[in-house]
Amino acid sequence: MNTFRQSSFARLRFRHLELVRLLGATGSLRAAAHALHQTQSALSKSLKEAESLLGCTLFERTRRGLNPTPEGRVVARGAEVLLKEIEHIREEALASRGGADGILRIGVVPFLARGLLPGVLNRLLNRTPGVRVRVTEGRVPQLYEALLAGDLDAILTTYSSENALGDGAARLRHEQLFEAEVWVIAPADHPASRRSRCTWKDLAKERWILPGGPSLIRRLVDDQFIRQGLAPVAPTIESVSPLTNVTLVASGLGLSAVPASTLERVERARKVRRVRPAPPIPTVPVALVTRGTGASNLRVALLREALRLARDP
Repeated sequence: MNTFRQSSFARLRFRHLELVRLLGATGSLRAAAHALHQTQSALSKSLKEAESLLGCTLFERTRRGLNPTPEGRVVARGAEVLLKEIEHIREEALASRGGADGILRIGVVPFLARGLLPGVLNRLLNRTPGVRVRVTEGRVPQLYEALLAGDLDAILTTYSSENALGDGAARLRHEQLFEAEVWVIAPADHPASRRSRCTWKDLAKERWILPGGPSLIRRLVDDQFIRQGLAPVAPTIESVSPLTNVTLVASGLGLSAVPASTLERVERARKVRRVRPAPPIPTVPVALVTRGTGASNLRVALLREALRLARDP
């Protein structure tokens, strides 16, 4: 980048970024003018300034409004992340009055929230007590969208970004951490828990407690039945929470499948026992996913170290 381009880029203002973000979202100068309380002519002038400073056309003018060019989509997406990061900086500055060193925003899938996360956060906070943590639990697509939008610093997930996002994966850094085990469990006095091996045909005759809808655990169990030429079971009880499912199994209500790490933290786990089906449920890759700039985020570096210690204490 030459000296002229550097000086031009330095003149880009927050108002330019906010305008490009709004136009990328609405495609309408009228909507942006209403949101920013300015005239359309003033915003049209600001847009021309932004395009001149960046050295590219951001939007194509049509009768129906403004359509982002490929460059415009990139700038609008980046503007959204930058503006949210500025808001995060402001929030952290205010939090520092209470002694906080920073705020780490983590997204996590339910599969990991009850088993892996408590130990990781314990190590993180013991090493850096001034950090505050904000946890968002959700499904994979929603977490990836929040990460790309700048609402999260990192996510812990059981899916690779390539599978979840397609083109969006190029903007993410995907670090596989380990392989997580999923165990079939039964009440401690259940006959299946006393056998060295069970067939999936035998397990198809049992009552099951499984998550409803599209969930990783449900898909893994359904796939095992299908691979053995069997129809997936219809669960007697549907429950999305691994902790609840362990409790229900301990009460003698049926079999379930849960992350092995969940059993380490459940008081009633001693009332359930592992069932060993043949073949076993495949292990699940667990990954830390950040935006491409996440490598320079000190809070993410602290999380990464806590994850390493959680797996190798």
